[in-house]
Amino acid sequence: MFSSLKHQFLLHFIIVLWGFTGILGKLIQLDAVFIVWYRVLFSFITIGIGMLFFRSSFYVCSKKEFIKLFIVGFFVALHWIFFYKSIQLSTASFGILCLSTTTLHVSWLEPLVMGRKLSLTELLTGFIVVLGVFFVSGDLRGQNLSALFYGLFSALFAAFFAVFNLKLTNKNTPYQISFYEMGSAALFITLILFFQGRLSLSVFSISIEDFFWLLFLAVVCTSFAFLAMIFVMKKLGAFTVSLSINLEPVYTIILAVFILKENTLLGGQFYLGAFVIFAVVLANSFTKNYKRKNV
Repeated sequence: MFSSLKHQFLLHFIIVLWGFTGILGKLIQLDAVFIVWYRVLFSFITIGIGMLFFRSSFYVCSKKEFIKLFIVGFFVALHWIFFYKSIQLSTASFGILCLSTTTLHVSWLEPLVMGRKLSLTELLTGFIVVLGVFFVSGDLRGQNLSALFYGLFSALFAAFFAVFNLKLTNKNTPYQISFYEMGSAALFITLILFFQGRLSLSVFSISIEDFFWLLFLAVVCTSFAFLAMIFVMKKLGAFTVSLSINLEPVYTIILAVFILKENTLLGGQFYLGAFVIFAVVLANSFTKNYKRKNV
């Protein structure tokens, strides 16, 4: 029993770390593109060091798989860039809530990629979540509209890399997937910065505080959290982990209240809508598990 509680605690600690990544989008005083660039670059390095330490193979079974990993890495980069852009234009709470619409995109994308039947229940769940996000968005003009745009596209890119990763795990280890996707994302963003004329020595001129938060984001919230989640999933099972991950937006919103005082910016309508969205997402997870057990 103590062992199970220990693993549950570690699981929720990891989810809190992931929830904190949204807060860092406000705390780090850099453009969203640079936040993600540092994140994937530092993560690429630390995961590579971890693979050397644990003697994990860097070898990918085929050139085709290698290309797939690189393409998914582009989606990872776009997802995080749009996610942090949404947060910087609005609030951490709103940015993470937009990410809840990933459910809608997965509902139609997974059947196409994995070759399974389209679930009308999942599609309906996704639409309800999207309506919930529009409900909490308030006045959709100017900066608010831009934040919604970036947030919804962040969710779309999140769905792409989540679904395609399902296929990649059949032939590659989680370490290989993460290492090459982080490297691909770093290369992709470097090229963007180069062609925009924004890549110079000045990009390394950042404050000590920003550097600390970037290291924390990459090493603790990304690399450590990823490796620890693999360990926890083996102990608790995929369903327990996937269900608990739905609490990430809740943790982000709670952290945003205490750290960023976002409760002074967001009214009761936002929190009511957020509650409905979380309830729908959790209900969908329980329904999927029930159907799986009764097949």
